[in-house]
Amino acid sequence: MENKNAHYNLVIKQVNQSNSMAYDENYIASSTDSNFRIIDKAYAGTATAYAKFKMDIDSNKCRETGCEYEMKQLQQLKAFPQKSLEFIELVVDQLAVTDTPYYDVNNNYVYMVANYMINSRPGFSKTEGYDIQLFLQEDGSQVLIFDGPLFDKKLVINSSTLTSLVESGTDMVAETPDINKDMLRLLTEVGLFTPDMVGENGELTPGASISDEFVLKNADGSYDYEIIDIGMGKGRNVLKFDLDKIKRKADPFINAEVAGLLSQEQEAVAAWNMFIAKGTSIEEDAQMEQNANAGSLVWSYEKDLPLMPKNKELFESKYKDYFMNNYLSQFITNKLPTVEEDAAVFDLQEGRKAKADKFIQDNKLS
Repeated sequence: MENKNAHYNLVIKQVNQSNSMAYDENYIASSTDSNFRIIDKAYAGTATAYAKFKMDIDSNKCRETGCEYEMKQLQQLKAFPQKSLEFIELVVDQLAVTDTPYYDVNNNYVYMVANYMINSRPGFSKTEGYDIQLFLQEDGSQVLIFDGPLFDKKLVINSSTLTSLVESGTDMVAETPDINKDMLRLLTEVGLFTPDMVGENGELTPGASISDEFVLKNADGSYDYEIIDIGMGKGRNVLKFDLDKIKRKADPFINAEVAGLLSQEQEAVAAWNMFIAKGTSIEEDAQMEQNANAGSLVWSYEKDLPLMPKNKELFESKYKDYFMNNYLSQFITNKLPTVEEDAAVFDLQEGRKAKADKFIQDNKLS
């Protein structure tokens, strides 16, 4: 089912974004009916029903003494129109997730179809065989039913059930967290940068660098450099960082961030499927036509929720790798010395020999 969901979601989205239907002469020439008349059809006959219940009460011809059933039905009929508007608004809001930039195409594709139907997108009208119906239930709830060529079976949504889910913090369609935004914020919170390196926008300033306390130094207090080969027999120094100290400092903040994500497990699944699973880079994600990059590692909303402890542990581990590789690494990779004379280009062989001699001298090995 996951492959089918990804396939249909991608195809539907790509066709819509391509504007290809505007160049179909037959489609342009035809008449399209996108008015599903949801409210009109649902309330056909309600006036008659209201009058009947009112007459039964007035003439004391109720099912039982007290007319409790009839009075309840009258109250429901009075409340139904406002409830219908609220219900449809809630469904529209839930389905709108399929239009968000990082929408996980492993969600059930019928939600995207329903979204396109209710928003009168080309190709999803009554003319193409689609239909939306609203039914008023005797228990006071309401039901929306979506049907059409792309549905294996009708999509049925009950108002009371959907409301209960949303009020408990669960959505019909999983929304993918903005991992880029979250991790940029996390950079400012992990304690590796001084407060003056955070701009007014809450993000690190362009010239931000990791605090000096996390840079490795020699016993005499001088910086311990790594020499890199820059070609043509030349080399230069770059700073070395205490990765263990950085990890110890950052881990509690990252753990708290992961715990927050895992408290809403369907969003964690979406983040896993879209970003975390394969650990792709930000650039790779941006270059992909869609960010559905989990492939064979994809987690299923139907099968993998609730998340098992091993999956939670895997998510935490992969989240840390993603943060380190895509966000933190730029501050610890090939960073030039802050001491001006140490930043100069030098002969590679001579530089390596000098570094080796200093190591022997500092450690009294000769």
